[in-house]
Amino acid sequence: MTKLLDVQHHIHPPGTPRPNGYSHAVSFSGATVMVSGQVPLDDEGRLVGAGDALEQSRQVFRNMRAVLAAAGASMADVAKLTIFLTDMGDLGAFREARDEVFDAAAPPASSLVRVAGLVSPEFRIEVEAVAVLPAR
Repeated sequence: MTKLLDVQHHIHPPGTPRPNGYSHAVSFSGATVMVSGQVPLDDEGRLVGAGDALEQSRQVFRNMRAVLAAAGASMADVAKLTIFLTDMGDLGAFREARDEVFDAAAPPASSLVRVAGLVSPEFRIEVEAVAVLPAR
């Protein structure tokens, strides 16, 4: 995949903890694409992976990939993720799905938030993103 970012720096400064699959910061220039929280529904609005955090995470990333493509971007253009989990026990499954779609050498900056619930009680995960397109 070709990077669409004009400038991208993955920042891991000395004196900070070693990140586990994320960058402490990502700097960039170019047009910003804000991706709303993606949930584990397919294109028919059906829940994918009922009770299965890995399959729900994979569906979230399939949806994100489709949204980014419609905006002229790819997963490689994601600069920041915000992850919402209802159960921290699902973190390993989320990380497995994340590592299937992001370059481990240049991961996006990320924030993880444990929440009491999401819009549907069946959802275990929701992920929003900020991606960057080159300046036009």
